[in-house]
Amino acid sequence: MAQGVRDMTGLDDIVENFALLDDWEQRYLYITELGENLPPMPEALKTEENRVKPCMSQVWVCAYPDEKDPALIRYYGDCDTSIIKGVLAILIELASGRSASEIEQLDVDEVFERLHLYDHLSPNRHVGVYAIVELMKQQARELAQEAA
Repeated sequence: MAQGVRDMTGLDDIVENFALLDDWEQRYLYITELGENLPPMPEALKTEENRVKPCMSQVWVCAYPDEKDPALIRYYGDCDTSIIKGVLAILIELASGRSASEIEQLDVDEVFERLHLYDHLSPNRHVGVYAIVELMKQQARELAQEAA
């Protein structure tokens, strides 16, 4: 298991919640609910720069420094499809409140493996999820450089 994600407590919680659900229909509903609970992203941040271009869905993600500790990074995100918005919510949960170096360690393959998403998301959606994480990492690196 990758060191970075093992330390990200949210993944263990999400995996445990998934294990409580009997089938993939319930898991899809859970993922959708996670997306519905994502805090609203300010419309002004839905820019071309923050759009995840390789994604088939309209997805935006924007990193910003934590108010209490600017060395830590938080994210806004939004998506026009419920399943990917839920996956985005999971990724934001895993990355928010972390340093740029911790975010860099986020292992998408481990997230897919532990949540068994490989078999339940289309290959096109896999590409989009990888693109979301790459943009999140890029934004974290940029914030870290600005803070240095």
